[in-house]
Amino acid sequence: MYIVIMGGGRMGRNLASLLVSDGLDVTMIENDQGLCNIASSELDAMIICGNGTNGKVLQEANIGDADVFVAATGNDEVNLLSCILVREYKIPKIIARVSDITHSRAFKEIGIDSVVSPELTTASYVEKLIIRPKIADLVVMGKGDAELIDIKLENEKTIGKTVGDISPNDNFIIVAVYENGNLLIPKPEMVLKKGMKISILVKAKYAQKVMNRFTNL
Repeated sequence: MYIVIMGGGRMGRNLASLLVSDGLDVTMIENDQGLCNIASSELDAMIICGNGTNGKVLQEANIGDADVFVAATGNDEVNLLSCILVREYKIPKIIARVSDITHSRAFKEIGIDSVVSPELTTASYVEKLIIRPKIADLVVMGKGDAELIDIKLENEKTIGKTVGDISPNDNFIIVAVYENGNLLIPKPEMVLKKGMKISILVKAKYAQKVMNRFTNL
């Protein structure tokens, strides 16, 4: 997977570091030479010092090959403009940081996949949005040792089983079920159906394994 991150501030560098540790290919675009120098010393990634709203700079980053683009600067207007520009390259997933949460509507109106606020989330949250694309929503709880995940039920091995067959478990518990947009309180005899969305409280280190159990990953 190839990810292009625009913004070499703390959040951008932390995210890049996590993704590189995951074995992913990362390119960072940053306009400030000082931050470029810091990123170059910290990251095993390509660092391009330039304006991420410049077409030539985006092409230098091979933006057309990107699987994910993350606009992570501290300037909402710059992030919005870059997202508009990279949409032309048909990138499968675009994530934008917003410093002012009231600006999130503008991003969603142009079709941005995920809008995150540094006041509400961390680099590790954005990492999970990238490496776990089947997640509909995710909340990191406590000190990061537990996660509340919303997943669309797709795995044929789980469909048709009852909640009691698989939950509670030592590592996770189904806490809510949604069918056709309606909230259902999970009971042991409830049969899980394809297309249902389920909310699972899971120990963080088992999150990927639990996801695989309910999705087609």
